[in-house]
Amino acid sequence: MDARFFDLSDDTPVYVISVAAQLSGLHPQTLRQYDRLGLVSPGRTAGRGRLYSIRDIVLLREVQRLSQEHGINLAGIKRILELETENMRLREEAERLRGEVTMLRALVRYELPPA
Repeated sequence: MDARFFDLSDDTPVYVISVAAQLSGLHPQTLRQYDRLGLVSPGRTAGRGRLYSIRDIVLLREVQRLSQEHGINLAGIKRILELETENMRLREEAERLRGEVTMLRALVRYELPPA
């Protein structure tokens, strides 16, 4: 058997809803509601059952924390999560662009022809 067969990332959907509910401390119906609202989007089995990853479970806990500790409603939480995702995407893009600028400056400084 291929050793990579068991390589799992934090994004690998492996937990059925009952296990994900236990791990997150939430009721399965709450997980279904969060899925319907687009707060957490688990993977799906061939039969359309939900499969949750470790990242999904961490996200479920964060949704619960924002709701209970800070009193933020689900629409607000969804917006926060969207903004955090966009922020991360923009940071990655800025880092990529910084690298390109550094390379272009080096090309100009040394008058190297572009590759």
